[in-house]
Amino acid sequence: MKNKLVFLVMTLMALATPMFAQDQTGNAANGKLHLGAAYLAMGISSGLCGIGQGRATASAAEAMARNPGAIAAIRTALLIGLVLIESLALYTLVITVIVGK
Repeated sequence: MKNKLVFLVMTLMALATPMFAQDQTGNAANGKLHLGAAYLAMGISSGLCGIGQGRATASAAEAMARNPGAIAAIRTALLIGLVLIESLALYTLVITVIVGK
């Protein structure tokens, strides 16, 4: 697991390097950053939100099947959890829009 994480971090760092490169005239891309990092962050956060929501929903369905008497409490906890998971993608979208201006 640790090797995979190290490889992922090294890959992301290697992909982020060209975004800060200079153009042929020597200017740092006219003083603006490329939006590749923001788009990459949005893609990663959306993907992780999808994985998290899928796992939360599957666990809630399993818990409801095991204990039908606690369906109301499980449903409430599920909805709060899904809202918090989705907020990650929404915050990333807001940051991406702000960086894009």
